[in-house]
Amino acid sequence: MHFPIKLIARSEPSRCLRWVSPVAALVLTVVAGALLFAVLGKNPLTSLYVFLVAPLETLRGWCEVGVKMTPLLLCAVGLTMCYRANVWNIGAEGQLLAGAVLGGWAALQCPEGAGSWYILVVLIAGALGGALWGAVTALLKDRFHANEILVSLMLVYVAQFFLAWCVQGPLQDPEGLGFPQSPIFAASASLATLPGLGRLNWSFILAVIFAVACALMMNKMFIGFQIKVSGMAPMAAKYAGFKPPRLLWTVMLASGALAGVAGISEAAGPVGQLTLNLSPGYGFAAIIVAFAGRLSPVGCIPAAFILALFYLGGELGQSRLGLPSSITGVYQGLLLFFLLLCDVWIFYKPVWCGFTRKGSLK
Repeated sequence: MHFPIKLIARSEPSRCLRWVSPVAALVLTVVAGALLFAVLGKNPLTSLYVFLVAPLETLRGWCEVGVKMTPLLLCAVGLTMCYRANVWNIGAEGQLLAGAVLGGWAALQCPEGAGSWYILVVLIAGALGGALWGAVTALLKDRFHANEILVSLMLVYVAQFFLAWCVQGPLQDPEGLGFPQSPIFAASASLATLPGLGRLNWSFILAVIFAVACALMMNKMFIGFQIKVSGMAPMAAKYAGFKPPRLLWTVMLASGALAGVAGISEAAGPVGQLTLNLSPGYGFAAIIVAFAGRLSPVGCIPAAFILALFYLGGELGQSRLGLPSSITGVYQGLLLFFLLLCDVWIFYKPVWCGFTRKGSLK
């Protein structure tokens, strides 16, 4: 017995529907979330209000959304380049942590009396750490044809253990009563906050600038054209003389560097030191941001805002409604599921072919 519905690829998927898809996925996520709250014994309308509206009722709430949005946007912008080139980097979380470690080490070396210029050294060190972590994946794929999905994902766990070793070993605060954390960064090695905007710092502005710059590069520069062609038509790119290894290294180093900046921006910004719980999974959530943003760097800005709202709404849901801590991850998973479901509808047309038995002449 065969399934009665076949999916046939559409000859020309609608461009308009491609951008409507994330909105439809978000609406379906909200509806499914309301049903989930009802199953948990909570009032759906009250829960949705606390989860999606309450975080935006005050200026402080908007600023906190911006704080969580920054690392999501930085990681997602780098991932859009990788995915456009058909390089499946799943390890932005590891690159984020590697950037935080190297940037954190640079922050702890801050000499006394250093001016505000030293934060540039810290950010560059963070970018270098993330790029080096991304280079490991690029090297193994380029030289040994290793699968970049597995390599980049496994390196996340290596980075997590490396961070744990650092904050319990060479970078541990000697006055921290044995807690796994580094000393607090000096003011010269920390990101300054934006005036009157709470914990929101200059890395938010930096993330938006990177998103716009990356969009211009992808749409106006030859390297962006090479990246898109190599992802859409590898054989055409080969005949055109584009070099896949060079593009692989370019996107992995750039993606790793942006994730590294995200890591050190978190450590030198709202956290102020290296800790075990530096990231609640921003690198993994950035994958959803990249696809919800339609692999467009500028499209990642509203997508990062939505995911950041989920993070903050989840925290409020725990404190006000007693919701489980996993609710944020559930919402992220629902959004990704419905996004993929909507994309299937956009790119494929369901056709009823009826029930047929094996061996039938139909």
